[in-house]
Amino acid sequence: MVTSQHILRFFAALALAGLHAAKGDLAVYTDGAGNLASGWENWSWGSDINFAATDEAAIAGGTSISVNSTAYSALSVYYEGTLSGFAGLRFDIAGSQPDLTITIQSTVDNDQSPSISLSSISTGVVEGKFSSLLINFADLPGSNAQLGNDSWNRITFQAGGNGAYYHIDNIVLVDEIVIPPAFLSAEPFATNLIGVTTQGAVNLSDITVTLNGKHVAVVNQTTYVPVDTPALSITYLTLASAFKAGSLSIKAGNSTFSYTLPAVQKANVQYQYSRQVNPHIYGVNFPTSASYIQHLGVTISRWGGNAVTAYNPFGDFTNAGADWYFENRAADDGSADAWVGWVNGAGSDALLTVPALDWVAKDTTSYSYPKSLFPDQESFDPYNGEAGDGLYPNGTAVSPSPPQSNVYTPWNTTLAKKWLSGLANKPLMVAIDNEIEIASSTHQDMHPDPMSFDEELSRVIATATAAKEALPNVLVVAPSTDSWWFYWTSVIGYTDNAAHNNTDFIPWFLQQMSQQHLSGGKRLLDYLDIHYYFAADTSANDAAAKALRLRMTRSLWDPTYVDESWIGTSPPQSHQPNATIVQLIPRFQQLIADNYPGTKLSISEWSSTNDTDITGGLVTADVLGIFGKYKVDSATYWSEPAETGPVGLAFWLYRGYGTYFGSISVDVTLDTPLPDTQGLYAATENGKLSLVIINKNPDTPIAFTFQNVPPANYFMRHFGGQAGVAKWQTTTLVSNIEYIVVPAYTAVFLQQQ
Repeated sequence: MVTSQHILRFFAALALAGLHAAKGDLAVYTDGAGNLASGWENWSWGSDINFAATDEAAIAGGTSISVNSTAYSALSVYYEGTLSGFAGLRFDIAGSQPDLTITIQSTVDNDQSPSISLSSISTGVVEGKFSSLLINFADLPGSNAQLGNDSWNRITFQAGGNGAYYHIDNIVLVDEIVIPPAFLSAEPFATNLIGVTTQGAVNLSDITVTLNGKHVAVVNQTTYVPVDTPALSITYLTLASAFKAGSLSIKAGNSTFSYTLPAVQKANVQYQYSRQVNPHIYGVNFPTSASYIQHLGVTISRWGGNAVTAYNPFGDFTNAGADWYFENRAADDGSADAWVGWVNGAGSDALLTVPALDWVAKDTTSYSYPKSLFPDQESFDPYNGEAGDGLYPNGTAVSPSPPQSNVYTPWNTTLAKKWLSGLANKPLMVAIDNEIEIASSTHQDMHPDPMSFDEELSRVIATATAAKEALPNVLVVAPSTDSWWFYWTSVIGYTDNAAHNNTDFIPWFLQQMSQQHLSGGKRLLDYLDIHYYFAADTSANDAAAKALRLRMTRSLWDPTYVDESWIGTSPPQSHQPNATIVQLIPRFQQLIADNYPGTKLSISEWSSTNDTDITGGLVTADVLGIFGKYKVDSATYWSEPAETGPVGLAFWLYRGYGTYFGSISVDVTLDTPLPDTQGLYAATENGKLSLVIINKNPDTPIAFTFQNVPPANYFMRHFGGQAGVAKWQTTTLVSNIEYIVVPAYTAVFLQQQ
């Protein structure tokens, strides 16, 4: 999201950068040069690049670099030295808003900056005209993080899934960026607080506040600088009187920020309606570090995904199947045993996935569909042109399937038991593989035949039995089903349901696991595990898509919400009631109660649909509140959201740095619930109240009057709105619960002190 804060900071920096020719600037490519500057090498891949382009449609003269990148390919340049110490990267670019992600990398230690989407810098890049853009290394677009000091020596402009065509010119690492003083935003919070974001040395005494035409005095001010985004700062102004409905105006220097404060909504915190919040709902797949776990308060960490289906623990080899050209490679996260060890050491429990098919990777170099044997494939790895995607140009699978032994080595429950028994670091949970109901497409080279109900059940029972024998106290999570369609049927189709008494897959699976428990005297399934990705299409990321993204969280709980996707119009053949209404959590809790009581509910993959947009962060904050309110037992986000990005901030809001939302969820009732545009959640811990309020409106504040909320000092966290994506926090006295305001596109956490 490009906030007003980003725009102001960017254009101010750009204007001055144009006037300032830093003595220590380092050129990468200059207009008319026809090649990279001295010391630079071309490390690009999968791209048609001309370093001396004279395309008059894109440039007014001289030369530029023309780049035509296929999907996920890149213009990438390497420097024979270090890029540390520079203030930023300036470049000119022309093209039809190309889908690009920019990263600064170190080939010495494989470190990488946060990903910077071109759209987070500017959404106005056009063909036929160059836009001059600047990345401030002290305030990276999209995350507001610092680049920091490292052995940086590579710059990469990588295309997205649809490729990218553009011209780029005048690429320069700048020695200095001068940011002029400016007031960037001023927004109302809580009872009587104004949050003023600034850059540079502004005059904070030059601020006046009027409410309904009357001057309001400022009685206190506190400035806060987030530890991981120090280029940003916010000053909280405490007003002498409380907010109320009407017109609010804040004049700061030459800027004026105006709001219409709305009428209040009546809310009632009802402590008598409570339920335990399982801390395992605050989980992620593959957290990046111990500090990441601690800063975001991650409670459960999952080793999962398609690549684990082929994970060989006796060598740490794996294969991501159709996700990446059926190629063997070293496991991205190394040894699963060591991974569980450091995750546990950081304070998170571990969910470890155990392969359950008949094969695992045998090495780090083999691949299933070599070009020499299958030359007519749809595409080949841009990094390794010999490895194909196993599909013909018409999308059908290469046939016959190559022998599995070319790439894999046999795997069975005896080997699984041997591995698990030998673990030095024990996971709390184990998952029985990952989405194996669709293995015939994701891992067609390992398992070309469609997976039936019976085969999947057999593999779950066998692997769960081995896991429980190896680790008697481990909790088993299964079947980790891919999506709404496969909750109810198999790849074989509805004939598979017909062969099983016309029963849908998940209820049938629960019935079978219950019968196994009764006959064997031992529970082999502790958590029913599903994956859930919102089916609505929000890829356009325009205003309509963002509004849809924010209201689709209703599919998790709402018995009246007809899904705004194919589910709402063309549900799979199933015997489920109200098949166009997902109502995911209550639906699956009822299936458990009806078919295998005592089983817990896990959602080990879910996503906001956009990790980098502010709406993705607001969706995540809403979902975490829903998970607590509706008693989900475990959930892990797919996958490691950036710590300083919008989704990471949602986790921080609830759990970051040891400040927790609360272990007991309590109901909040509203006279007029508006779930499309707001979320409101409450919890208690040791008799203290916490509230999370999410304003999904893009341009309108919301306000509440509360019953049963005690006046007190409250610790406040927030992210979003005009203040931008950062970890903002303060402590404020909420003395008047008659009017508590939250700005547009903002999530606020309030905890009674």
